[in-house]
Amino acid sequence: MTLEPATSRTREWHNVDRTVFRDQIIPSERPAILRGLVKDWPAVAAGRASDEAMADYLLALDAGRPVTVLHGGPEIDGRFFYTDDLTALNFRRRSVPLTEALSALLSFRTDPTPPAIAVQSTPTEGAFPAFAANNPQPLLDPSVGPRMWIGNAITTATHFDMSYNVACAVAGRRRFTLFPPHQLKNLYLGSLEFTPAGPPVSLVDIAKPDLARFPRFEEAWATAEVAELEPGDALYIPYFWFHNVESLDPFTVLVNYWWTEPRPTLGRPLEALLHAMATIRELSPGEREIWREVFDHFVFQTHGDPVGHIPPAMRGSLGEMTPQNIARIRKILVGALNRA
Repeated sequence: MTLEPATSRTREWHNVDRTVFRDQIIPSERPAILRGLVKDWPAVAAGRASDEAMADYLLALDAGRPVTVLHGGPEIDGRFFYTDDLTALNFRRRSVPLTEALSALLSFRTDPTPPAIAVQSTPTEGAFPAFAANNPQPLLDPSVGPRMWIGNAITTATHFDMSYNVACAVAGRRRFTLFPPHQLKNLYLGSLEFTPAGPPVSLVDIAKPDLARFPRFEEAWATAEVAELEPGDALYIPYFWFHNVESLDPFTVLVNYWWTEPRPTLGRPLEALLHAMATIRELSPGEREIWREVFDHFVFQTHGDPVGHIPPAMRGSLGEMTPQNIARIRKILVGALNRA
């Protein structure tokens, strides 16, 4: 069984400023195409001129540090993923000078079956120190640093980020296929620890989904929306929205910005998930149901404020996450992990 192409398109916004972004787009909790957001960047002008001009622009900013390059053979068809048995990755990583990576990309542009080549998630602060000042991000605080992604026609498998994201197309076109967080149950995630690039990825190839193996993906596909970016456009991706990313040209550059809203924390929610799986998942069904109710009550607050009846001074770890409470909880968790 095959699936029809996704028909839903991500909403487009034009002439977005910081006020519109903060007051309208972020609260909508939906992806948003920000047309022409960075069209005036010098980097975008270089990319529009030619691939060679884009490479020269990057080399002029290069601090001389090696970059990490992902390299896969023509047989992977540009999709960085696992081997068929899921026991290894279908590409290798190596550290090379930027000029070597760019030369390889330029040399394979006319090859009908090129290898997959990508310089992934490189912080510009160290690799291209002048980039942020020369190409300012109009929507975010300067403390949110850019990362650069350079490659040919490659695909990054469907995954989520535990952060907010603005992705800016600098050179070449990009296609994002997005799924809302509640489709987790239908996307068949792989390992949490052994992953192609950090976050866990869906095992479904959206270009040719195996519905016999992954039947619930059909339900996820009904919710998919597509965002296609031209150079100078940007895409806002909300927290935990799944996205599959395709580079559509032989030489592409994207710059993205990840950030989280400030809040006191003892770590990432994914780490809490791992601890919950280790302590709760193997309980009996009845015991798991009890803890589901406990989490709904205290963590997700599905029944309202769970501690409103307790004087604030007496709420302890159930109260506001003050530095004192965080220190208290950390001590409890460290003790528990040391005893395990």
